[in-house]
Amino acid sequence: MNAAAHVISVYAGIDVSKRKLDCAVLLNGKIKSKVVGNDRSGFTLLNAWLQERSAATDSTHLCMEATGPYSEQAALALIDFGWTVSVVNPARIKGFAQSELARNKTDRADAALLARFCAAMHPSVWTPPGPAYRQLCAMVERLQALKDMHQQEINRLEAHHASGETTVLPNIESHIIWLDKQIAQLQREINDHIDGHPELKQDAELIASIPGMGEATVAKLLAYAGDV
Repeated sequence: MNAAAHVISVYAGIDVSKRKLDCAVLLNGKIKSKVVGNDRSGFTLLNAWLQERSAATDSTHLCMEATGPYSEQAALALIDFGWTVSVVNPARIKGFAQSELARNKTDRADAALLARFCAAMHPSVWTPPGPAYRQLCAMVERLQALKDMHQQEINRLEAHHASGETTVLPNIESHIIWLDKQIAQLQREINDHIDGHPELKQDAELIASIPGMGEATVAKLLAYAGDV
């Protein structure tokens, strides 16, 4: 849905956290607030509450910060309900807050700030990435988690060698070997996933043409940048 195709009269900001959504609706200069769970039942409750607040899908613009999977699942659900949604880089919100000299730092205040930002800046409407991109993002994030675990185990190995305490060294070493195998396997799966989707493969080749871009960096850029 294109917000520009309708007359927008209601703006709402949604502050997203792992477990809840703080929503503030800006209507006729007044703020109305609601807190719901960041889950399927919470999305349904928020959809109903927005409509009860005289918000309509064709005249309301919702805005939230980009917070990875926590904001994405909420944005996807609200779009499915028919709402116009913008997912905005947090740096833009921070800059807007500084311009307002906003000092209150609470979830409720953040939601109201997002509503005012939406009304003032009219951010572009968020287009959900396709399934292939979302799957790639999940694999890339898992790969990074495995690499983080691998580095933690390397650090532990070095610490035990330095202390002279070698009791658990075999266990750490075997875990590092297992992580090496998992990392290599997941990287192959990522490459196969990219090769199996023409739109991903074409963009990957475009990014890889930049000097110094390795396969891991290409996959990460593709996962987070979306359709190039």
